[in-house]
Amino acid sequence: MLAASLTATVLAALPQAQPAQEWHGLLGRSERGHPIRVHRFGNFSSPRKILVFGCIHGDECEGIDVTKRLARRPLPARLDVWLVHNLNPDGRRLGVRQNGRGVDLNRNFGSEWIPIGSRWDPQYSGPRPWSERETRLARRLVRRVRPDVTIWYHQPQAVVRAWGGSVRTARRYARLAGEPYRSIRWLHGTAPNWQNHRYPGAASFVVELPAGSLDAATAARHARAVRRLLA
Repeated sequence: MLAASLTATVLAALPQAQPAQEWHGLLGRSERGHPIRVHRFGNFSSPRKILVFGCIHGDECEGIDVTKRLARRPLPARLDVWLVHNLNPDGRRLGVRQNGRGVDLNRNFGSEWIPIGSRWDPQYSGPRPWSERETRLARRLVRRVRPDVTIWYHQPQAVVRAWGGSVRTARRYARLAGEPYRSIRWLHGTAPNWQNHRYPGAASFVVELPAGSLDAATAARHARAVRRLLA
């Protein structure tokens, strides 16, 4: 209840800002009580909205380097940019894919959800869809923002992948980032699966970064791709 209350308060209090403004807030807290923050900047009145998640699997968090680069550099004033550097602080602290309750957050979204595995299995989908605080926080944010584009960073496959209505935008991102692209159907219970079904006019896709630490040139290339995607 605490996370839901905080999120409702944060989202309701968002300022009606002019171009080139910036705002930080607490989106909510993880299952183990760690803060999950959201960072908004750009033109808050722009109809072009982009949402980027740097990390959802706790052992695949090099996307945070990309989102932090985005936050440090100016973007075109016509974009309204939202960043969640880390949706899974518990998993990152533990060095595991799952959240603090042993659930794979990217199998817990409520679109084509199916029961998979058991607690702490690599793809354990949880006892039911939306059972995890972190996935509910992501859902609430997406519903509030209604982004034109959502990017979810993962590792280690070094490929951009999408399905359905998100293919065109994902292909463009891949070209801008200089990365290969593959059309792969969304897996059960994933965030892009839910978004593509719930908001068919928008794009939500996965960017798989390479394994290991992300070098500066690669992080910069991906940050540039985000900046140019809706320009």
